[in-house]
Amino acid sequence: MKVGLFFGSETGNTKEHASKIKEFLENTPLELSQDPIDVVFFNVEDLENYDLIIFGSPTWNIGELQSDIGEIFDDFDNVDLSNKKVAVFGCGDQEGYPDSYQDAIGIVVKKLREKGAEIIGKTSTDGHIFEESMALEDGKFLGLALDDDNQPDLSEERIKNWVQQLLEETK
Repeated sequence: MKVGLFFGSETGNTKEHASKIKEFLENTPLELSQDPIDVVFFNVEDLENYDLIIFGSPTWNIGELQSDIGEIFDDFDNVDLSNKKVAVFGCGDQEGYPDSYQDAIGIVVKKLREKGAEIIGKTSTDGHIFEESMALEDGKFLGLALDDDNQPDLSEERIKNWVQQLLEETK
């Protein structure tokens, strides 16, 4: 299975998490053939070359996409992601922005589904305290929710568990 890991990052947190995901994927059937790729350095059409796409986006300001992802967002309209599995992870601030916590996950997933992607890697909301999120479906996050502002000590374990979940969901 060819796996691509892509991210947008404003403060560096999403980039660090992408590197940690790569680390946990090493020596598994989902091992990446290259380092995580910043969306600044890729063409959206390149997503069609992967069987599994892992995509990271922080929620910026009040429920907005990170700036680099926002700049390429309309380019997703030009790709066909049918028969592609996609897992999304995001960074957010549940205390500072409880009304838009992890919205970027929901925004990205909606667009990727429109392009035919099968979304995997949904996670529990347990341990997160927020009021609203566009990233929710049937009581779960549509991807991995991380909060470095308020719960940095939980991120590594959450990533490790999520990678194991992705391994199971791609068998």
